[in-house]
Amino acid sequence: MQMMTRNVLLNMEQEEDDDEDGDIVLENFDQTIVCPTFGSLENQQDFRTPEFEEFNGKPDSLFFTDGQRRIDFVLVYEDETKKENNKKGTNEKQMRKRQAYESNLICHGLQLEATRSVSDDKLVFVKVHAPWEVLCTYAEIMHIKLPLKPNDLKTRSAFGTLNWFTKVLRVNESVIKPEQEFFTAPFEKSRMNDFYILDRDSFFNPATRSRIVYFILSRVKYQVMNNVSKFGINRLVSSGIYKAAFPLHDCKFNYESEDPNCPSERYLLYREWAHPRSIYKKQPLDLIRKYYGEKIGIYFAWLGYYTQMLLLAAVVGVACFLYGYINQDNCTWSKEVCDPDIGGQILMCPQCDKLCPFWRLNITCESSKKLCIFDSFGTLIFAVFMGVWVTLFLEFWKRRQAELEYEWDTVELQQEEQPRPEYEAQCNHVVINEITQGTPILNSDCYLLERTGQSLQEEERIPFTTCGKCIRITLCASAVLFWILLIIASVIGIIVYRLSVFIVFSTTLPKNPNGTDPIQKYLTPQMATSITASIISFIIIMILNTIYEKVAIMITNFELPRTQTDYENSLTMKMFLFQFVNYYSSCFYIAFFKGKFVGYPGDPVYWLGKYRNEECDPGGCLLELTTQLTIIMGGKAIWNNIQEVLLPWVMNLIGRYQRVSGSENITPRWEQDYHLQPMGKLGLFYEYLEMIIQFGFVTLFVASFPLAPLLALVNNILEIRVDAWKLTTQFRRMVPEKARDIGAWQPIMQGIAILAVVTNAMIIAFTSDMIPRLVYYWSFSIPPYGDHTYYTMDGYINNTLSVFNITDFKNTDKENPYIGLGNYTLCRYRDFRNPPGHPQEYKHNIYYWHVIAAKLAFIIVMEHIIYSVKFFISYAIPDVSKITKSKIKREKYLTQKLLHESHLKDLTKNMGLIAERMGGAVDNSVRPKLE
Repeated sequence: MQMMTRNVLLNMEQEEDDDEDGDIVLENFDQTIVCPTFGSLENQQDFRTPEFEEFNGKPDSLFFTDGQRRIDFVLVYEDETKKENNKKGTNEKQMRKRQAYESNLICHGLQLEATRSVSDDKLVFVKVHAPWEVLCTYAEIMHIKLPLKPNDLKTRSAFGTLNWFTKVLRVNESVIKPEQEFFTAPFEKSRMNDFYILDRDSFFNPATRSRIVYFILSRVKYQVMNNVSKFGINRLVSSGIYKAAFPLHDCKFNYESEDPNCPSERYLLYREWAHPRSIYKKQPLDLIRKYYGEKIGIYFAWLGYYTQMLLLAAVVGVACFLYGYINQDNCTWSKEVCDPDIGGQILMCPQCDKLCPFWRLNITCESSKKLCIFDSFGTLIFAVFMGVWVTLFLEFWKRRQAELEYEWDTVELQQEEQPRPEYEAQCNHVVINEITQGTPILNSDCYLLERTGQSLQEEERIPFTTCGKCIRITLCASAVLFWILLIIASVIGIIVYRLSVFIVFSTTLPKNPNGTDPIQKYLTPQMATSITASIISFIIIMILNTIYEKVAIMITNFELPRTQTDYENSLTMKMFLFQFVNYYSSCFYIAFFKGKFVGYPGDPVYWLGKYRNEECDPGGCLLELTTQLTIIMGGKAIWNNIQEVLLPWVMNLIGRYQRVSGSENITPRWEQDYHLQPMGKLGLFYEYLEMIIQFGFVTLFVASFPLAPLLALVNNILEIRVDAWKLTTQFRRMVPEKARDIGAWQPIMQGIAILAVVTNAMIIAFTSDMIPRLVYYWSFSIPPYGDHTYYTMDGYINNTLSVFNITDFKNTDKENPYIGLGNYTLCRYRDFRNPPGHPQEYKHNIYYWHVIAAKLAFIIVMEHIIYSVKFFISYAIPDVSKITKSKIKREKYLTQKLLHESHLKDLTKNMGLIAERMGGAVDNSVRPKLE
């Protein structure tokens, strides 16, 4: 489902019909290297087309046919003259746009070479190469940090004397050699001699080269229609002019490249990261970052760190579970429920108005035993521990993230990030800069670069005014709120359905099922209600989820965020709010609403005046919440992992069988990658969303299910390798992107951590029976309320079930459907109310008010203790370690010193030359006078 959704989202980038007529735009410059413009350009009559070359028979080659120019990007299109749908007009329009786009790419300095497919003669692969001058120019525009000199700072091992033990878990350094560290600085062409350039071919690594080329591809125009520019490879791919655009993998995943100059990084990643035999090893994060970019690297760094921290939570959770399991036989109140002389003699009141029977309490014996496992003192300890654990995880992750920012040169990324091309295209409003008061300044928001001698002139522009921005934000917030309310309405509708259809099934299904008929044997009213409600709920969730994903992208596009980071953060908040309500609403309902407002048998509470409120199962709502979490977490994890493995594998398998050519043809590298699955821009977004939803289950409701961290740990260990396997074997190489942190997911996790303290405290107080048991043990088991002379749990069941007189039923037609239960006049129900005949009969008794006071006191005390500990931990653990701060300051100092000394050296050299010339001039003027 995720893969299908991603494909739909990619298709949504086409906002207009690109088959409409418009002016083809060609660019022609006196200089080869220029920046993309959004002004009017002179149309040229002739297209500059790429050269067509035949495949040279080298399947692992990453270069043009000449073997010298490296392939930085590949564009794929279907030859318009050989398309099956013989729409001549449409094909000619698409061909003109493609040719104009390729011509403009050549005008921007890129070099193109076209090669026809060896398996399908209709496909053409356009290979893109960025020469040295283009790379240098755009590296300066994009503020890319590049090496100045090798880093001479000593690094201390984090494990010290444990290196011998952790060596088994680390990646073999003889296979994946550690990357050399450098001092870096934003690249400047004027200071090219200051940078560490040993070889021009290796100075820009393949990931950086692909990122620069994609920057150009995303901003080159091909058409102007009604003064609106159409530009960028994304629009061309979404409109079908190009079929794909991607950078190349460097080799096959299961074999090293035959080219001795190729590092075969994809093969190394598969062998040491994605292969199942490496499941116990640490991830080669530096190589992941080098090959896929910082954005992919930071995701796997976060996922790996989260999995490591889950190990501690899983150990404590299993210990608490074992404590409850071992002590379940010592659970006094469960023994009373199972005792035929106690629980077997207690007649419980019906739970609905019609056709619901009276029942004996001892039928809940098994569920009460299971409840003892989870509703124990160990669960309370574990809930407090998890409140502290989540704070430790977030704080230590901040420190780890700061280390990665330093190591991966993303400390100042916020100032480096360029605006999105969609944002640049809408920059039509000129504003007065508050700092320069109207003076043109160097601004990267919306730039208009023109070649004017030695300098570049820029003008500050924005896409909309302040009033327009407020209107956009208001409309977007209203749309998000509407969809959240729509989900809540659907949840309420499902609840009403469950309440109403239960009575329908009770009257229509056979009351005396035939034991030989398996359908009648198992299709009870409760089962029929649960199955149909689950199916309807699933259908509604899937429909709303599919629609909302499209709506969320449309809303975010309407907002027009400035940078890709802003875009992703805005989309993340919208999607998470929706998914939060979507996934957690059922758990919140069971934990805090189901069975809480039911009244009593003689005066039940009704929904909408006709539907009797739903009561908890005989074992209590805590056990039902535990069951719900187990099914959701376990089923979701199994389904996602199977889906992530099978779906791309099956799609690639089908693609291989549909190829026209036989297996005897040698397939080039670019054609092999074309037949892999596209990842899509939002692919990583769904990986984050899946893990954050799991993080919410682990923290928000952990008081009801101590094994949740264990399930999450097992899932994440598999998730890391499954995601690695997908990236290295089943998907095309993604365009490398920079990322400083995990974005909006960090504040989302912090919000979940704060909410988790409240939810777990309320689960223990209101969903479990821990507080009523403690109140009985310390107050109502001894005088003046109890008859025992010592603190005990004996008599808890009998003293905590209220009594109801059957003659007080408003519906006097209530009859006992069972034979042999006797003619009873009283029944019991779960509540703390006065018995019939009491001056305040059926009103809440003193026990109820003691329990309410104890619950509120427990919530306040638990919250204050955990929040105090969380605040102390957050204060005591700095976000950036002292060592990392020192490294950042040291690097900044040495970088400035190096650049300053180099500048002084050049200045001194120039001043010396000037002095020599002046001295020579003086000597020439003085010598004649002396003579």
